[in-house]
Amino acid sequence: MSTTHPRAVVTAPPTVPARRRKPGLRRKSAAPWAFLAPAIVLFALFLALPIGYAVYLSFRAEKVSGLGLGKGTRTEVWNGFTNYVNALSDPEFLASVGRVALYGLLVVPIMLGLALLFALLLDARRSRAKTFSRISIFLPYAVPAVISSLLWGFLYLPGVSPFYYVFDKLGWEVPSLFSSNLVIFAVANIAIWGGVGFNMVVIYTALKAIPTEMYEAAELDGCSQIQIATRVKIPSVIPSIIMTCVFSMIATLQVFAEPTTLKPLSNTISSTWTPLMKVYRDAFVRGDLNSAAATSVIIALATFVLSFGFLRLVQNRAFGQEK
Repeated sequence: MSTTHPRAVVTAPPTVPARRRKPGLRRKSAAPWAFLAPAIVLFALFLALPIGYAVYLSFRAEKVSGLGLGKGTRTEVWNGFTNYVNALSDPEFLASVGRVALYGLLVVPIMLGLALLFALLLDARRSRAKTFSRISIFLPYAVPAVISSLLWGFLYLPGVSPFYYVFDKLGWEVPSLFSSNLVIFAVANIAIWGGVGFNMVVIYTALKAIPTEMYEAAELDGCSQIQIATRVKIPSVIPSIIMTCVFSMIATLQVFAEPTTLKPLSNTISSTWTPLMKVYRDAFVRGDLNSAAATSVIIALATFVLSFGFLRLVQNRAFGQEK
């Protein structure tokens, strides 16, 4: 007697049609792009396209045939890197770079040092009138650079300044801050006066984020207020100090409003006193847009290299100390 087993029938699983995306999911995935679209459009129109157009102009030059008076006598031709070579070999541009470098060595350390000092003083337990002090220190930052330059400019003029009037009555002979040797200090003073408040607020905000337990532990260990500031507070706000330093370096390389506003009040500030002033002179006074574009690209690249290099240097040192 033989037994038969039913033959196993293997059937393929039914094909499941690919799930279509629900309309709600499509709307959710498109929602972020809808919110980002205005920012992307503005970025492309007012930042990306102007930068690309400046780079394009920097490789071009205007060719004039004849007297340049008739139609078609002025044409743009490919110029390669000639504009960049001319900019980097221009004595006026090199002199302006040297002035900005000295200006930065004056402004950045003093401004950040005062900002850190004021932030530590405001964060101290014994400080009084903190709200008034914060507003008083921050208020100069709210004043536009042109207005602050005009205010300080008239204070620098010996004929109208009340300070020079007092010095004259006291019999003191004080040199004019618009002299060729002191004008850089006059411009630096305006930048320091206006920039300390912003950097102070950034550092002070970082100080308020430090847990109070760290202060209590330091006090239990017998640390004084100065030791707490140097060993607890300052190391904790190093990232904020680095950020403000990068912002200050970028602002230093782009200084324009202060010397341009003071220029009519002094004969010692030329139209090429800073690199950006030279760009403005070449573009809007001489009408040489190609040379101005090449110089502006050089300034942008220098700003990127200095800021990025500074951040990499700080990161490498911090990484080495952690090891």
